[in-house]
Parts: sequence; C-alpha cells; structure tokens
Amino acid sequence: MVPGEDAILSNLRRGALEYCVLALLRSGPRYGLDIARVLTVDGVLMSGEGTLYPLLARLRKAGLVETTWQESTAGPPRRYYALTDDGERALATFNQVWHPFRDAVDAALEQRAEPT
Repeated sequence: MVPGEDAILSNLRRGALEYCVLALLRSGPRYGLDIARVLTVDGVLMSGEGTLYPLLARLRKAGLVETTWQESTAGPPRRYYALTDDGERALATFNQVWHPFRDAVDAALEQRAEPT
C-alpha cells in the first residue's frame, strides 16, 4: 500500500515539529495559542492545535522550555513558554544535522534513473 499525503506529513512532522517550536521561541517567550497560530498557518507543519499542548508539555518535562504565567488583558492568565539553555543547544544541534539531511533528501529526490 502506498502511503497517502496525510501519512507522509504525519511522519515528517513527528521528527521536526518540536524543533520548529523551539525555533519559534528563539525570539522570546510565546504563549501556546500564538505558537499554534504560526504553526497552523498553512496546515503543513500542524493541522490543528491538538498536538501542540502535549508537545509543549514534553518539551517542558525534558527541560528544553520553561514556563511562566502572565496576566492577559484579554482574559485569564496565559502560560508563556521560553527556550532554556538546553533547548537552545538542542536547536543548534538540530540545525547542524538538518541542513545536510535536507540537502541529502533533496539530492535523492532530484536523481534521475540512469539509462542502462
């Protein structure tokens, strides 16, 4: 059986989404809904926010992000997520691995079958 687009996207997201979240936090703390809005903008990285909060909890438990509560002028207090030093190191390591990996995938996809 050939996997469909949803199955392929699910597998690709599984490996990269947490690093996309860490990358969003490089510029400073963000609250969950703000992160979700950025990641769901085109439906490629994330199709809905249902997977975000468990992912943020795992990142917090792993020590890659820390949280604080801040008052909001538009409702109840919001939990803000910020990158920790370990999160910054994890993101830097991912960047070192990602670029050659991405280039290798692109090169493989661009290969043409050699005539025999």
